Amino acid sequence: MKVKETNMQDNRDQSESALEGLRVLDIGTFIAAPFSATLMGEFGAEVYKIELPGVGDHARRLGTPTESGDTLVWLSEARNKKSVCIDLRTTEGAEIFKSLVAVSDVVCENFQAGTLERWGLGWDTLSAINPRLVLLRISGYGQTGPNANLPCFGRIANAFGGLSFLSGEADRAPAQPGSATLADYMAGLFGAFAVQTALRARDRTGKGQVIDLGLYEGIFRILDEVAPAYQQNGFVRQREGAETPIVVPHSHYPSKDDRWLAIACTNDRIFARLVEDAMGRPDLVTDPRYATNAARILHRKEVNSIVTAWTITMPRDEVLSRCAKAEVPCGPVYSIDEIFEDPQYAARENILYFEDDRIGQFAMPNVVPRLEGTPGRINWLGPVLGSHTDEVLRDILHMDEAMIERLRKDGIV
Repeated sequence: MKVKETNMQDNRDQSESALEGLRVLDIGTFIAAPFSATLMGEFGAEVYKIELPGVGDHARRLGTPTESGDTLVWLSEARNKKSVCIDLRTTEGAEIFKSLVAVSDVVCENFQAGTLERWGLGWDTLSAINPRLVLLRISGYGQTGPNANLPCFGRIANAFGGLSFLSGEADRAPAQPGSATLADYMAGLFGAFAVQTALRARDRTGKGQVIDLGLYEGIFRILDEVAPAYQQNGFVRQREGAETPIVVPHSHYPSKDDRWLAIACTNDRIFARLVEDAMGRPDLVTDPRYATNAARILHRKEVNSIVTAWTITMPRDEVLSRCAKAEVPCGPVYSIDEIFEDPQYAARENILYFEDDRIGQFAMPNVVPRLEGTPGRINWLGPVLGSHTDEVLRDILHMDEAMIERLRKDGIV
């Protein structure tokens, strides 16, 4: 494994942050809404992670444990956040939270629908305290509808959203589409986008608003033409393994050295370059069975057999080289160890190596997307539970030490 030292001081001293001055309260758990807050924190928002005293976010125990006491998931996904312990279920804890809401811009939560209302922290209450507040609410099925009160996690959202049904081989049971947390990350992305949109609207109107997002909705949104194809033609897309139903060849193919590569011929011109320039088979361009994408779809097995018969004769790197020369989209099907060795990942600094006193060198995905003028950055890993509680109570809410000590003794913070 290649190891790269990254100077984090240089990273911190770059130009000003895009979201500097934005204060975010993250009261969610696990991944979905917290990921929205993480994305904002990477671009300069001041993010306070509100956690239950003595317990913390469940993400601290999700995934592989480390010697720091928290998991790899927490250290990576809670980066740039400040941990503040407040028991929102208590009357006094809820009052402290309300005081923070009064001086904040965004609240991110992903409890089951109705939870905030049971705590006396519903939208009516919070918006009365701060009319400019933006409240991001991510729940399994959204705040409305017959399923609103049902529990839900990423795996359920992948299934309910329609993606799991499409994942796997045609003659096998539906497979997990990559990761059970895909729905959480998709919801987090849509949530972060929605918050910025709501803040832009606030700039014009002076008013905040609620963002209501179901965990499954981000999954359903990315299913390309599945919905209109059903409505227009009654077509129910089935599992096709690595295949893409609407274009051929567009799949994964084996190489001589027992590796895999992806080839994507999304139109007839690319197919012509593949068979003529890369494969040396100009006869396939004029063959009526393969000349057009519509014809190739009808002869999918034959087309894939022809391509496979070619790729299997040489090492993966040679296939990649020939396709690149012919300007045919083609890439390796990477495992994580290959990603760590790849020069493109290195050149783009997609893997960030961070030095942390608790765990030493820590590798994680770098900030995405890349902004040249106001780049995102990572200043610290997921924080120690409650490590910023005193700072917030003292510096933001102006409590004295005696009050803070009393709150801690009573288990409120």
